[in-house]
Amino acid sequence: MPVKEMSAQEVTKKVFNKEALFILDVRNESDFADWKIEGENFEYFNIPYFELLDGVEGIMDKIPTDKEVLVVCAKEGSSVMIAEMLSDEGLSVAYLKGGMKAWSEHLEPVKVGELNDGGQMYQFVRIGKGCLSYMVVSNGEAAIIDATRMTDVYLDFAKELGAKITHVFDTHLHADHISGGRTIAEQTGATYWLPPKDATEAVFDYEPLEGGKDVMIGKSTINIHALYSPGHTIGSTSFVVDEKYLLSGDILFIDSIGRPDLAGKAEDWVADLRESLYSRYRELSNELTVLPAHFMIVAELNDDGSVAEKLGTLFEQNHGLNIEDEEEFRKMVTENLPPQPNSYQEIRETNMGKISPDEEKQREMEIGPNRCAVR
Repeated sequence: MPVKEMSAQEVTKKVFNKEALFILDVRNESDFADWKIEGENFEYFNIPYFELLDGVEGIMDKIPTDKEVLVVCAKEGSSVMIAEMLSDEGLSVAYLKGGMKAWSEHLEPVKVGELNDGGQMYQFVRIGKGCLSYMVVSNGEAAIIDATRMTDVYLDFAKELGAKITHVFDTHLHADHISGGRTIAEQTGATYWLPPKDATEAVFDYEPLEGGKDVMIGKSTINIHALYSPGHTIGSTSFVVDEKYLLSGDILFIDSIGRPDLAGKAEDWVADLRESLYSRYRELSNELTVLPAHFMIVAELNDDGSVAEKLGTLFEQNHGLNIEDEEEFRKMVTENLPPQPNSYQEIRETNMGKISPDEEKQREMEIGPNRCAVR
């Protein structure tokens, strides 16, 4: 049987469409336990490839013949080998092109909706890492928010739309992934905005993103308002776009809230986090569509693959927004923290411009799941 390759984009479509897929993951057990491809109707079997070097006969009864089978490893090589061995046994299987490395880096653009003047809001879903970034397009101009380091995706997409990138924003200093914001700004001549309280150690020039500033995109009435909302970082800033969308950064997610400890300030910042969520956000319209900078689990994806929900719905359903007792809130936030993201201090220093790791090092620094939320 021929061995097929399956791209990260093809697997992403299966996640979006809730299709069935059987994944044979041949990475080490600890790597699989820490981070894997997730889909609502995916099934898994994990066995390290080195246990299969003498043959796959011992696992043939574990591999279904009535479902699509995908073999996954870290970078592709081992999965090709195992897929060929299974093929020699008569099974029809595919391997993940580029392995988990490609899965971590794939960005899938999804149109979230229209803006009031005929512009559009796009969300870029980094499905393997849980990162969400955005492009606001209006009158031939574009703004990008919370870009990843895969900058070509945004540049190519804007070119396809015939839009000139004029502004680039980071809602905060990211600690789980390397920002592409500064690189995009340098390549396009766009203005790069960063919250000044997060950028006190930055070694590059930026425009201070402060509350009350309006930024025009194109000639339209699209306004991006900086809403100071500390808690995840001391400078975390939310945007209201066109009075329709709330870009909440890492303050508020669909199913949880942001963790306040990635600068070692959990006890200090928990009060800020509560004030942002329970006071500042309460002043906003419940009709705003919340667009966060991350998602935690695939169940947060809508049917079209987007991650978005009305603010009023989150006030009703998100547990993190419904803890009346302040001490209980403090305990939940400070005692339910997942492990720190991989290399988060190095990532912070990279995003400040203090260090400049090469591409392979950056890739290693980012490997692993999203860990920006309180459990």
